[in-house]
Amino acid sequence: MKKIQTIILFMLLAIFASDSLIAQYGYGSPYGYGSRYGRQRNAIPQAQSTPKEPEKLTAEEIVNEQMPSITEAINLDPFEEAVVRTTLIKSVQQRIELQILELEGSKIKEAVEKIRDRQNEELKAGLPEDKYKAFLELQENRFKVKKKKKKKKKSKE
Repeated sequence: MKKIQTIILFMLLAIFASDSLIAQYGYGSPYGYGSRYGRQRNAIPQAQSTPKEPEKLTAEEIVNEQMPSITEAINLDPFEEAVVRTTLIKSVQQRIELQILELEGSKIKEAVEKIRDRQNEELKAGLPEDKYKAFLELQENRFKVKKKKKKKKKSKE
């Protein structure tokens, strides 16, 4: 009989002690496992993701971004727009290839000048003189279109 009483006493003690241990660690929390108590961090270390380099644009994508402003500024018709587009794609592609080659400073300057000269010759042959000059001015301004300012009319009173 004494043996049974000690066994029951240990069982009751274990039941009451386990309730307090579970509550301490967070199992008894109404918010789920470990939300308020205990260790809240993930035990598995996470590798930090390295930021991805932005994808380099292709020659076509670069030209497609600039073409609307060029067309608007110079008022190109579809044929002239096609001439400018193909010439720019060709020259931008050659410049991208130069960057990949990583040549020395003087060689890069010479190659860029050759590309620019070829581009200007092709554009001069494909565009009327006034639109060619307008394109050169636009190129000097880095393809930034100047917005036309509206003149306010002054009323005479």
